[in-house]
This record gives sequence, C-alpha cells and structure tokens, in this order.
Amino acid sequence: MPAQLPEHRTGSGREVDAVAGAVPPRLRASWLRSRRYGIPVDHVEPVFAGTERQESLFRQCGDEVLADLQQTLTAEPVGLMLTDADGLVLSRLSGDHTLLRALDDVHLAPGFGYSEREVGTNGLGLALADLAPTLVRAEQHYSHSLTGFTCAAAPVLDPATGRLQGAVNLTTWSRTSSDLLLTLARSAASTISLSMSSRSTGRRERPTVRRSLFRIEHGSTGTGVRLGAEWSRLEADAHSAMAAGSTVAVIGRPGSGRSSLVTHAARRAFPRHRILSAAAPAPDDVDTWLDLWTYEADRSDTVVVLRDVDTLPDFAAQSLVDLLRSADTRMPFAVTAERLHDIPAALASAVASVVSLPPLSDRPDDVVPLAHEFARAVRGRDVRITSAAERALQQHDWPQGAAELRDVVTRVASRADVVDVAMLPAALLAGRTRRLSSIEAFEHGEIVRVLASGKVTMSQAARQLGMSRATLYRKMAYYKIDPRNPG
Repeated sequence: MPAQLPEHRTGSGREVDAVAGAVPPRLRASWLRSRRYGIPVDHVEPVFAGTERQESLFRQCGDEVLADLQQTLTAEPVGLMLTDADGLVLSRLSGDHTLLRALDDVHLAPGFGYSEREVGTNGLGLALADLAPTLVRAEQHYSHSLTGFTCAAAPVLDPATGRLQGAVNLTTWSRTSSDLLLTLARSAASTISLSMSSRSTGRRERPTVRRSLFRIEHGSTGTGVRLGAEWSRLEADAHSAMAAGSTVAVIGRPGSGRSSLVTHAARRAFPRHRILSAAAPAPDDVDTWLDLWTYEADRSDTVVVLRDVDTLPDFAAQSLVDLLRSADTRMPFAVTAERLHDIPAALASAVASVVSLPPLSDRPDDVVPLAHEFARAVRGRDVRITSAAERALQQHDWPQGAAELRDVVTRVASRADVVDVAMLPAALLAGRTRRLSSIEAFEHGEIVRVLASGKVTMSQAARQLGMSRATLYRKMAYYKIDPRNPG
C-alpha cells in the first residue's frame, strides 16, 4: 500500500485518480463515497450525540479489554477507543496527554460520531462500513485535519447473532511506527467477542436510540420529495421570514417534522451556507455542548437551527445567546419547540416570526410521499406501495409522528420491493375510528388482510377467518370495514 495516494483537488472536493492502479480499491471506494456525502476536505465536523452511558454486554466487555490493553501501552502514544455500530465513540483511553489534546482538536472523543458518512475516510469509519479490519495512514484520510494520525480499527460482532456491535479503534501519530497497530486492534476485537460469548445470558439487548445533538449539514438537505399543500405553504412562510433576516420559531408536536421544515427553509434562504443543527443536550453534556459553539460563533457561512429549545436550560440558552451576540458575525438562526411560551426567554426575545406546524395526523397528504421516501431510503431504490396499503397508512393517527411512520415503513420495506396492506401491523389497520384493544386490533387486522387480497368471496373469507358469514358481516360493521375498500 503506498504511503501517499495519487489525488487531485476540485472545487467540490477531493477525488481519487481512477487511473492510478496503486490505490487500493477499498480506499478508492471510500474516498468516492466521502465526496458523494459532501464531506469537507479541510476539516472534520462529526456529529455530537452526547456522552450518556448506556450499559450493555458489549460496552462492559469492551471497556475491560481496552483497560487491560492500555496497561501494556502506557509508554506508547496510542489512543484506544471503543465505538458503537454507528461509529459513536463510547470510551477513550491513552497515557499520552499530548495525543489526547490533539484528538480533542478533531473531536475524536467520547460522544462524537466518526462514521465514514460523518467525517469521510478514516480507519474506524471504513472498518464499520466494510465490516473488515482496516488501517488508514496519514494522507489516506479524506480530511486534511486527520493526516497527522494513523488509525487501525476492527469490527466486533455479537458471537451469538453475528450482528455488528461496534469497533475497536487504535490511533497514533502518523510519524510513529504502526506496524503492530492493526494486529492489536484485531486481537482486542476478538477478545471482546470471546468475552461476550462466555458471559452471555442469551438475552437480546435493545439497540440504543441516540439523538444527534450537534451536526453540520452541507449541500442540499432535501431529497426532492413533494409534500402536501399545507407543508409547502408553511415552509414558504418560514423561508420568506428567514430570507428577510427574521428569526423563525417552528412550533409543533415532536415528530411533526418541525426541524425538517425549518432546515429546508434555511437551505432555500441561504443556499450557499452550511447548516448547523443543534438539539438541547442532556444535563451532563451541557458544558461540552456549549464548548462546541466556540468553534462556530464567528462563522459567516453558517445558519443555525436550534432544535427542541424548550428543553434547553435557561442558563445554557443565555450563555449561547451571549456567545452569538459577542461574535463578529451575526449568524442567522431559527428554533423549534412544542409550545411558544416554553422557549427560554433569552431566545424568545429574538423570535420575530412563528410558524405552527400541525401534527402528521392532520396532514394525511404528507403520509404517502413520506412513506415512499422512507422506503426508498431503506432499499436504495423505489418501492411500490399498493393503493390499499397507502390508504391504511393515511388513515392511521401516527401519534408518534414521522418517526413512527419511518419505523413501520422501514420494517416492511426491508423485506420486499412491494408493500401490501397484509404486511402492515394489525394495530395500524384499525384506522382512526377508535382505539382498539390488542385482541380487537389483531382481529380487525386479520379481516382487513383477507379482504384486501381481492381474491376471495365473503364465504371464502369467513372460512379463512374461522367464523360464519353472518359473524363476518357483523364484525365488519363493528369495525366499520368497507368491503369495497377494506384497506
């Protein structure tokens, strides 16, 4: 593998010279993906997701293995990190304080995401993307700010299920001999897996749900999906206010799409700006969250979207406003919250325009376009959703908003290229008529599944459902199921 890759720079980023046969295929593919993601080449901007500790067997075994390994490397300039399956750094160890400070400068620290999609080609991100041990040296990194390091990483798989749990990442200076770095990473990953196997109780752990507290978005934030007239009108209102220099507050229930709306409006109002999207942190992460703003306050090419500010402590809101006001450049910003009067006073005083976004249940025209977009995201191509399934999706209340819709569509679309009503959860098929018990929801769903196939008579449907024809008609009346349009 060459010490330095052949490359050339363009206005939109950096790309591998495809003619150069010396570039390893995995590295070339990673660089091209990094360029497609819009990763900046001059610096890294990883997502900050917080440092709240989530206990798991993987975390327990991983921390123990790295602690033991660190004891043998106390005199070496090596940083040892454990990450989750998404590249979020869970823990970090090193006896070299100079190296730790340098890693802090590039945010390779607990709470930050270092996937390939977030920071471009790096050892950790590529190991997770390819599910293979990986060593990335100096100029092989996509971002210039990482060229002072060499990184080796190895994925860790659950020994019982084979699912990716996370990775071990070892980072040292690029000038330091790193011949054994990849071997150590592989060995540590293998030891973690063996430790998990010997201590496993057979129970399956739930994956951790994390929020991106602090992220940077470049280029277009939209995918071209066209939503309903109500959404378009409200987005136009937010865009007009932001373009006129006003601070906008988008008010609505969690899951209504308020941050997406204001982000799309900001992109239209400031097409050449980067978008800094920040959500309120947990109490333990407030200081780290505020420190991140010191890198951003003087940026003239940035528009800020502050999400969920109604959960931001008053002192943190005041500190942020003071920081932004003291900056030489006034950064345009917008906020989101559930209710206007819950916005901290320091931020509320700056709000000049308010956009109230109804919940998804009141915007049925948005459900089907969003469902197609979520299905396309999980399959990587268009997925057909039958008309009966589309009607069922539109008739559901979606109390948890777009996040609930995404979960449902992701589960069913990951299994097939055509989504039919029979694949949808039984509780969803109850529609908006009333809340059903779990047994009623199951029965309702089964009736809809059989009738929606369109290939059975009422007598055949009754036999399949194990009831008489009269009982079937009575159940249909009770559940308000239209035999001509059962979905």
